[in-house]
Amino acid sequence: MKDYPGRVETGLNSRENWWADMPPRTGRGPRPGRWAVLGLAFILPSFIPAAVDLATDGVTGKELVIAALLIFYGACYVLFPLSLRPSRRKTTYVFSVLMLLVGLALVFLHDNNPYILIYATAVLAFTLPPAWALILDGGALLLVLGVHLAVGKDDFGDLIAVTSITAAMFFMANLVRAVRKLEAANREIATLAVAGERERLARDLHDILGHSLTTITVKAGLARRILESGKDDSRALQEIREVEGLTRSALSDIRATVSEYREVSLSAEVAGARAALRAAEIDADLPHAVDNVDPALQRTFGYVLREAVTNVLRHSGAKRVKVRLGKTWLEVEDDGDGGEAMAGNGLRGLTERLDAVGGTLTATTPPGGGWLVRAEVPESALRSVAPAPLSEPAGGCA
Repeated sequence: MKDYPGRVETGLNSRENWWADMPPRTGRGPRPGRWAVLGLAFILPSFIPAAVDLATDGVTGKELVIAALLIFYGACYVLFPLSLRPSRRKTTYVFSVLMLLVGLALVFLHDNNPYILIYATAVLAFTLPPAWALILDGGALLLVLGVHLAVGKDDFGDLIAVTSITAAMFFMANLVRAVRKLEAANREIATLAVAGERERLARDLHDILGHSLTTITVKAGLARRILESGKDDSRALQEIREVEGLTRSALSDIRATVSEYREVSLSAEVAGARAALRAAEIDADLPHAVDNVDPALQRTFGYVLREAVTNVLRHSGAKRVKVRLGKTWLEVEDDGDGGEAMAGNGLRGLTERLDAVGGTLTATTPPGGGWLVRAEVPESALRSVAPAPLSEPAGGCA
């Protein structure tokens, strides 16, 4: 059978599952104390008639042995959940084999009646790995069959019934194993989903707030310098108005991100980059249109442009930035300090976004110095990407 990454093997279609112990109980189910009540309800219908026979026919040495074995056998059946703790694995094996031997002894001491063996075969099905349960239960039933043939017994109806019940218990135990594995897998999926959502929110907040707050800082610094110089108060007021607008926009972006209704477009990011770079007194060579970029990539490239411009404003010390666009690629180059690429939250988030569409992100230092960020998606990957809308509605508003 073909194996898929992340597949949870729950049945008997793998060698590992045949030799695996019963997974621990995770959900609701009978605890040892409750099982004691249920176990008594199961064994009393079989044990009461035997006790009546012993009391009415007189007690012999053989009957005393049978009574002692019955009491021990019934106690094992009622208390077997206590042996299922992972720290008692060896005890579980010894307990199960001992109970099976006692069950066989009772069969042979009680006119080869195989029905008493059901309790032991059922316990083995639920306590031992499937392979050991099949070997021991099958071996015990074959031994009873051999004794039947040796003594010339020609009525195998009881043995067939016991074999059928044992098989049913075996497959029921395997079903319990599968359910417990699926419960554990569901809990792991829920944990991974929470972790993934945290990463998504952290990435989106970094992409949105990082750019907005950097632009606000640059514009506020420009307004302060203008006011300190006492020149061009109208320009300072204009910058302060833009800071106010950016602050409101950042607040709106936070609400939109939390409610999973984010709108990012490449054209809007180009306009925002132009304003931010102008405020930082950086010469910007930006495209006037983004129509040549494939529609399915405009949203992703919008994030790339936003993060690249934010890094220019924060770290580069550049005096000039050049942005070039193609159908399946985007380049942002500056003449700043350059240096070694550091895998921060921004670049890591952009790498994840491009991985989602089959693309790559490279950040290098060109021969002439500065910094070059290039995002590219191969044509082959682009054909498999459905055109993405600019918004991601998910219901609800902040």
